[in-house]
Amino acid sequence: MPNKENPAQIRSVFGENLRKLSQDHPSVTVLASRLGINRTQFNRYLSGESFPRPDILARICAYFKLDARILLEPLSEITPQPPTFGHYMSEFLVSGTNAIPQDVFPSGFYRFSRRSFIDHDLFVIGLVFVFRTGNATFLRGFETTKAMRMQSLPTSPIYREFRGVVLPQEEGLAIIAGRKNGMTSSFNYLGRTASFGNNFWAGYTTRTIPEVTAGTRATRLVYEYLQQDTATVLNAARGKGFYTIEDIPPFHRRLLRPDQDFA
Repeated sequence: MPNKENPAQIRSVFGENLRKLSQDHPSVTVLASRLGINRTQFNRYLSGESFPRPDILARICAYFKLDARILLEPLSEITPQPPTFGHYMSEFLVSGTNAIPQDVFPSGFYRFSRRSFIDHDLFVIGLVFVFRTGNATFLRGFETTKAMRMQSLPTSPIYREFRGVVLPQEEGLAIIAGRKNGMTSSFNYLGRTASFGNNFWAGYTTRTIPEVTAGTRATRLVYEYLQQDTATVLNAARGKGFYTIEDIPPFHRRLLRPDQDFA
């Protein structure tokens, strides 16, 4: 007769699957809250100490759009591969789209800065979360409420959220990002720059709008990989918004070179 896995091994599979799915969320606490599961009990699932009840399993499966095979089979065998640009473009747009090493662009929270597209005298500081799904690299963030109001756009989270895919380039990274059901998007290029903590990337961002006399379509962009502790991330989240150049962090200001025209 074929060997059967014991209960501990089965729980281990489910716990590993749940840990991978949790990586796409800001924290385990946030995910447990969204699922309506006690944090302590959720940690027991993650560690492989216990199984969820059928009603809780159904809730987890519905949330992640998976089925009950999550209990028994590795995630890679029950989820489709992340969307790519398809076979038609795979050898033309970029080679190795799904392979950005962690040491090149690690998962986690980043603070970014750039000149405002709307008001040339102001600069934007924002926050994004970079994560992996399978071998693909994505990011997620939210526009500030003020930025949406300045564009006469709705301010609820569903409209403020933006997502992007990160693609490897010969000397850096490209990011294509947009809002849900939006009619515009942005293209970003970043290259790692020398810094004390080796945690800065600099480049530029462009938005897909027609050429007009008012507004900015392309400007410099800076990403800073943050310390991944709660206090640092929350402080960065509270610091999102519009600033004059004097209030931008010094090293961001140096990389943005506000007194030099973008070329």
